[in-house]
Amino acid sequence: MSLFTTDGFYHVFRWLHLFFGIIWIGHLYYFNFTQGVFFAKTDGNTKSAAIRQLLPEALWWFRWGAMWTFVTGLSMLGMKGHLVGMEIFASGWGVWILLGTAMATLMWFNVWFVIWPAQQVVIASAEGVAGGKPADPAAADAGARALRASRHNVLFSIPMLFFMGAASHLPVQMDVDAPLGLLTGVLGVVLAGIEFNALKGKLGPLTTVKGVIASGFALVAILIALVEVIL
Repeated sequence: MSLFTTDGFYHVFRWLHLFFGIIWIGHLYYFNFTQGVFFAKTDGNTKSAAIRQLLPEALWWFRWGAMWTFVTGLSMLGMKGHLVGMEIFASGWGVWILLGTAMATLMWFNVWFVIWPAQQVVIASAEGVAGGKPADPAAADAGARALRASRHNVLFSIPMLFFMGAASHLPVQMDVDAPLGLLTGVLGVVLAGIEFNALKGKLGPLTTVKGVIASGFALVAILIALVEVIL
């Protein structure tokens, strides 16, 4: 059976990667495009109930979708290198897929080590208030931290999806002596700067849904230009 070949196993990981990725990114867009707008318009009691009852369920799917997308993605990279040789990562395919992987890794980090811990504070504060206790003074800052990281994950997600698809459908022309070290350094600085802003900076144009979507498309153009110019 074709499923029980090396290519078959690779396809199973690709299928699972897509399945978990849809769960992850679907919830990311729900939080940013739908839930945030609803919370801004609804009354306090409804918002409190949603934070205490809906948000924990959605965050469970969100963070485990992220985890298994990350695990299956790394598994696919390892299998690819084993099947065709590690030199594949120095090809045009490798440039696109590793660029997408770098952004996905930062997004995974933000989910598990920024957004989820911050949202735990927000949920615990809402539970306390519902039980007659005063609000946790740290909850407002935690909510802002979660929002900033979540908005930056949306920003990353737009070029991440573009480059993941480009790996198989948009070949990039490369010379044999292409300066991959220089490219890695430049792209690393750009992505690190964005991630630093996600952790310590300001929202700026990412404050609004339109702003974060426009910024995501602009980031796609910037990254493509850097790759094409340097290579």
